[in-house]
Amino acid sequence: MVATNSKRNGDLSGDDGLPVKMLNDRILVSLGEAEGERRSSGGILIPATAQVGKRLSWAEVVAVGPNVRNLEPRDQVLFNPEDRYEVEVRGHDYIILRERDIHAVAAERLDEGSTGLYL
Repeated sequence: MVATNSKRNGDLSGDDGLPVKMLNDRILVSLGEAEGERRSSGGILIPATAQVGKRLSWAEVVAVGPNVRNLEPRDQVLFNPEDRYEVEVRGHDYIILRERDIHAVAAERLDEGSTGLYL
C-alpha cells in the first residue's frame, strides 16, 4: 500500500494505487470480526440473525480527516451500524463515518482523568 503524507490518515491507497486522504470530519473504520456476529462472555458465537433490536458495533479507525479532533488511527470506536457508508479499497471493505456519529472511543492513549468506561 502507498502511504499518505499525513500520519493521521494511516496507510491507505485507492484502487488505482493512489494515496487516499479523508476529508473534513470523516473517519474510515474497519470491522474486525464478521459483521453482526459476536461472542458471549462464555465463548458462544451469536450469529447476526439472532439480534433483536438495535445494537451498536465496535470498529478500528484506519484513517481520519483533518477536522477530526478526538480520534486517531488504531482507536476502537462504537457506532450505530445503520448510520454508515460502505466502500471497498483494494479488496478490503471499510466504513465511512462522521465524528459526530461516534458514541464512544476506546484507546490506551486516553487520560486516566477522563470520564468514561475502561474496557
